[in-house]
Amino acid sequence: MDLSVIIPVYNEEESISELADWIVRVCTSGKILYEIIFVDDGSSDSSWKIILQEAAKNKSVKGFRFRRNYGKAAAIHTGFQNAAGDVVITMDSDLQDSPDEIPGLMKMITDEGYDLVSGWKKKRFDPLIKRTTSKFYNRTARWSSGINLHDFNCGLKAYRNEVVKSIEVYGEMHRYIPMLAKEAGFNKIGEKVVVHQARKYGVTKYGLDRFVKGYLDLLTVGFITRFSKSPMHLFGSLGTLMFLLGFIMDGYLGVKKLLYVHNNQRAPLVTDSPYFYIALTAMIIGTLLFLTGFLGEMVNRNSSERNSYLIRDKVN
Repeated sequence: MDLSVIIPVYNEEESISELADWIVRVCTSGKILYEIIFVDDGSSDSSWKIILQEAAKNKSVKGFRFRRNYGKAAAIHTGFQNAAGDVVITMDSDLQDSPDEIPGLMKMITDEGYDLVSGWKKKRFDPLIKRTTSKFYNRTARWSSGINLHDFNCGLKAYRNEVVKSIEVYGEMHRYIPMLAKEAGFNKIGEKVVVHQARKYGVTKYGLDRFVKGYLDLLTVGFITRFSKSPMHLFGSLGTLMFLLGFIMDGYLGVKKLLYVHNNQRAPLVTDSPYFYIALTAMIIGTLLFLTGFLGEMVNRNSSERNSYLIRDKVN
């Protein structure tokens, strides 16, 4: 099979049929052997009923339905697990992503050898606050990951099938799939300017809490990609640094006290200095960080995935 199109759905009953017909037209005209995978993320409207109708009239349409709303990442991961196409494309179900971009995205994967291609909505039809925060997010993500993409959160992305079978998307990690792919060893990540259409039906399903979650997830992904196999490298280093700073500060206060005594001067109490408490706190925090790293290493040692590595090629 040439292509799998994965579409997370949450209360988008107005757009599902129109989107499915559009994808079919594009794939038929391009002679692309395709499948469309709708994942209903616990919709409370008629979305699932419409998906069943689309599947009844077109055997290339498949559907999965969650018992409740688990989030976009869970829907994407379910689609990844069940995708059979050589190229896998994800897109949103609100018609803001154009299926006309499918041939161009597929070409970058099949002909140009990219592992992952992310869409870039260069001209967006979103509110000003969403555009502003998105630029801030993307700038931070570029800086922390070293991946030069303008729009990490664009729902329109294309992957080689091997990529989607090698990564696990959970929580709210769908925003940072390129970072997960890079960590898995897929380094050829590209970008394509895509058309962003104004929302035709309904309203956005994301609130202000997505901004907070986005940054928390960025920190999580940063930790996972760099220190998941060796947490002591992070916590042990920070803990040692904090402990040494506190120890040096306490040592300075101790030496100062001894100099007063040596010169037969009335020495102030060490505990009268605020630096004593700052130093003591730093040493305690440093010890806790070091122990956190040690416990992380113990958990990692007993993990069934501690030696799970992706093998690219094999010769018998």
